[in-house]
Amino acid sequence: MKKPGPKANAAPAPSLRLDDQLCFALYAAGLAFSKVYRKLLGCLGLTYPQYLVMMVLWERDGLTVTEIGARLFLDSATLTPLLKRLEAAKWITRARAAEDERQVIISLTKAGRALETKARAVPVGVGCALEDCTPDQLMALKGQLEALRAALAKNP
Repeated sequence: MKKPGPKANAAPAPSLRLDDQLCFALYAAGLAFSKVYRKLLGCLGLTYPQYLVMMVLWERDGLTVTEIGARLFLDSATLTPLLKRLEAAKWITRARAAEDERQVIISLTKAGRALETKARAVPVGVGCALEDCTPDQLMALKGQLEALRAALAKNP
């Protein structure tokens, strides 16, 4: 009797080739983005994670550490050292909430608010780095990456 062979419609076996890995493509793109942002943010004195925190606060000032962490998908253990460095740079203040001392409220200083004006050049610089991509392509990619993150978050 003949052994049944693989189904004609069966998916190929997973590959261990580096160039076949979605995670590597995301990693490599992340490294390329990091280089672009490092150059653009260096003149502001910000790292990329610090820039993300500042963008959150420029959108809405006076958030708790928990609220900032939720917005950036970061835990407080990762966020706290970052916030301490921003405070040392005099861009934010950290204060215990009067109604619940377990909560720490993060607020922009005058210098932190003023930094927003300088930071407006960053998205322009990123746009220049992505000049070969159309706005529609970038928006589609952003949507796909958000969907990917949401799918992965379902399966921690």
